[in-house]
Amino acid sequence: MEDATFPVRHRKFSLESKGNKTEIVICSYEDHILVIATQFGAMGTLLQARKEEGMSVEPTFSVSVIFGKRDEPMLIATARRLIDHISSFVPSKPLVLSLGLKEHSSVLYILLALWKSLHQTNDS
Repeated sequence: MEDATFPVRHRKFSLESKGNKTEIVICSYEDHILVIATQFGAMGTLLQARKEEGMSVEPTFSVSVIFGKRDEPMLIATARRLIDHISSFVPSKPLVLSLGLKEHSSVLYILLALWKSLHQTNDS
């Protein structure tokens, strides 16, 4: 695992799920967080997720597909879960998420690895 602060604070690691090696990079920019998870070595579907400010007690999250597969509900659910988790640490930063996965059933495993990594990033 790598953690660097210049020029952009980032963490990079890899894991294996169902025989597929997954490369993950998490970058924290001044105005957003970028998460890339790929098994192809390419970006994949690009999503944007943000916490909507409002008068409601319960937070509302907006997720949109910027580029790629628009008919994959698991990708949208993953982005929604990640922004929900991230917003508890950094409430004002939107998430840009890139998922290039061979098998979308491995998204849950990758999501758990991302949560663990984000906790380590925020604890240090």
